[in-house]
Amino acid sequence: MPVILVSSSVYGIEDLLEQIHGVLKGFGYEVWISHTGTMPVDPAKSNFQNCLDAVDKCDLFLGLITPFYGSGKEGDAISITHQELLRAIEKGKLRWFLAHDHVVFARQLLRQYRFNDDGIRNPSFTFRETDVLDDIRVIDMYEAAIRHDVKLAERTGNWVQQYYRHADAVQFVNAQFGNIERIKAMLAQWRAS
Repeated sequence: MPVILVSSSVYGIEDLLEQIHGVLKGFGYEVWISHTGTMPVDPAKSNFQNCLDAVDKCDLFLGLITPFYGSGKEGDAISITHQELLRAIEKGKLRWFLAHDHVVFARQLLRQYRFNDDGIRNPSFTFRETDVLDDIRVIDMYEAAIRHDVKLAERTGNWVQQYYRHADAVQFVNAQFGNIERIKAMLAQWRAS
């Protein structure tokens, strides 16, 4: 049975994570989600290391990019959810992403402030937490997921499905993972390459 890691911040989407867990479990996957307590934990390791180990060991990676960055961070370091996303990309994991509409919208709206005319990040741009978006780094996560740093013609693994309602996210999960034999074939091909 394929193992899928569902990576996301938790605040405000607890019920969505539980729905996704139930749907994936119903299809026959072993589902690892920290919020539901189904992720394997080695008590001799830190939470951060356990999360990164889960990325390394999972077969499939489903990342949810929400308007809330998550509390799992030390100081100004990137959050554990952000680290998981980057690790899944680095490892070339079979991966799927969902991004909340607020993140995609904020990216478009703030682009003129985040970058200078030459496309270089504007060092004087600062962002203050709002009720709609709590940390600008959720946009960095989105850009990493769409492989913004890679030329468009060379991008793979960069599909990020935008969602607004939780039902939209669950529909995507159903469509992508409902045929477990298709996923097993993809996984076998990935392992063979």
